[in-house]
Amino acid sequence: MKKNVLVFGLISGLILTALMITSTVMCYRKENFEGNMVLGYAAMLLAFAFIFVGVKNYRDKFNNGLISFGKAFKIGLYISLIASSMYVLVWLVEYYVFIPDFMDKYIPHVMKAAREGGATAAELEKKATQMAEFKEMYKNPVFVVLISYLEVLPIGIAVSLICAWILRRKPKMVAG
Repeated sequence: MKKNVLVFGLISGLILTALMITSTVMCYRKENFEGNMVLGYAAMLLAFAFIFVGVKNYRDKFNNGLISFGKAFKIGLYISLIASSMYVLVWLVEYYVFIPDFMDKYIPHVMKAAREGGATAAELEKKATQMAEFKEMYKNPVFVVLISYLEVLPIGIAVSLICAWILRRKPKMVAG
């Protein structure tokens, strides 16, 4: 099971991090953060599709075509954790080494979107305060790690649950 989880976790993590880097470069250069939400979730679903492949591979090749919901979920969770950890580590390097001014570019985008969305002066002031607090919290690497895990891990857990439900297969009872 360990090798199976590691292989599919690394594949999932490579896809996730490659698409995250591409997305970040695209939005960072254009200073347009809008279209990357859809791309980001699509990348997560593509990467986490390897949970399905990993669980099915384990069930069919190493477990005689049988797997319980719990075992399938455990495999999916481990794949999710490996991929999500890769995502978090790459984001930390990307953020702290290559784009330490990311928040300085992101905050004006958020404020512009709020203004264009018709926010009142009071709402804009509140949003500016929230973003200043967020920027301050983002200076703490522990916060960055937690936020980064919250971006991807819940999707991986949801996909793991769905895959475990779809792929579970119990032994057939023999009539006697």
